Amino acid sequence: MLLPLVLVMMTMISCLEAVGTNNNYNNPMNVVIKTQTFSTPSFTITPGLVIENYYYNINFPKSHIAIKSFDVEVVDESGNQIPLPQTYLHHWELVRYYQHKNATNPTINTPYHELQEPNFIMASNNGVCGRNVLTAFYALGSESRKLSTFLPYPYGIEVGNPKEIPADYEERWSLNVHAIDTRGAENKLGCIECHCHLYNITKDRFGRPLTEDYKGGLQCCYDKTKCRVNVSDGEDFQERNLFVRYRVKWVDWNDFVIPLKVYLFDVTDKPLPGSTGASQQHHCLVEYDVEAESCSLTKRLDDSKCNAVKKSKVMFPTSGYLIYGVASQHIGATGAAFYGEDGRVLCSSSPIYGEGNEEGYMIGMTACYPKPGSMKINKGEMVTFVSNYSSTLTHRGVLGLFHIFVADEIFKSSSSTLSEEVSNDNIIVM
Repeated sequence: MLLPLVLVMMTMISCLEAVGTNNNYNNPMNVVIKTQTFSTPSFTITPGLVIENYYYNINFPKSHIAIKSFDVEVVDESGNQIPLPQTYLHHWELVRYYQHKNATNPTINTPYHELQEPNFIMASNNGVCGRNVLTAFYALGSESRKLSTFLPYPYGIEVGNPKEIPADYEERWSLNVHAIDTRGAENKLGCIECHCHLYNITKDRFGRPLTEDYKGGLQCCYDKTKCRVNVSDGEDFQERNLFVRYRVKWVDWNDFVIPLKVYLFDVTDKPLPGSTGASQQHHCLVEYDVEAESCSLTKRLDDSKCNAVKKSKVMFPTSGYLIYGVASQHIGATGAAFYGEDGRVLCSSSPIYGEGNEEGYMIGMTACYPKPGSMKINKGEMVTFVSNYSSTLTHRGVLGLFHIFVADEIFKSSSSTLSEEVSNDNIIVM
């Protein structure tokens, strides 16, 4: 009985958004924004179970295009969005790669670092973290609920350019999804943060013993691990089939599109000793811990107290104008900021927490849309990324990432009005 429904879920939903002459879109060339919605194959999940799947060669718009936005959500067989207290979307990544025409598709359990040349070539973003580390164009999680990824006219992420695809290779896309079923969990926050003792894990996915100081994080909640659940609460939680539904917006490539460079910065990044200038090498750990401190009520009311601050300073690799920025953090975060060498705020991104049954869960992040041309970053400029978390509780395996989209040039327009697509409460116009 589920087969017709699954087929519907796997069917592409497509539409065109005729931008027309609506001045709010600031789109004088009447460019048509196209939209397609897809779903991954289903995955079966039970209370406490972790799934981490690498969906390769996913459905994605073909040809030479400019991506305008990419959004993700977890849904059931009826297409209903799953509440975060039931299945927590820990993170997802959209990754581009080139696959040789004679190569066999990777399996759903193949991590990106196992893709080897010449069969596969990672077509990464412009970031500095190094090969196979934060190679994605988008790396987000539960905050996808209320987060704008839309890029204003005439900017977009250029992909599918036949001149850039190596001979005998095809451009393909992968979606990495990490989700945790926390129904009946003994400690929901502990499961979400992957506390090792709740998963009874002492070795990583490759069988290597964990160090004694590693208390929680991705090494303790890899695919098929299971967090401790309380089976005595009387609730009967059944296994169920879920999907990841994703929506792509784009425009066909044309002479009016201005391409963006995509950078993912990590607050754990520590440039390796002895590496400087253009040859600077980076070591990005991706996750880190926040240790609790004793906080009185007075301190809790003071934003400068009970706040764990982590900073990273790196050399910006190119020059350009900041067009879009957003941070990715976990529960407990109080916000992140990106600073220029002179201390100017390039972008500030704040968490949005849920209400009702999702109270305490991060459901969004504010994004930055600077006035075009107002935020220029120079090549070689030392930029600083600051990630803030509340230290009233200990947090394990948290993220502190920043997406920075930069253009080499800006669009000259008589109007600086943002698109209707991004005119909402989750925007910071600087």
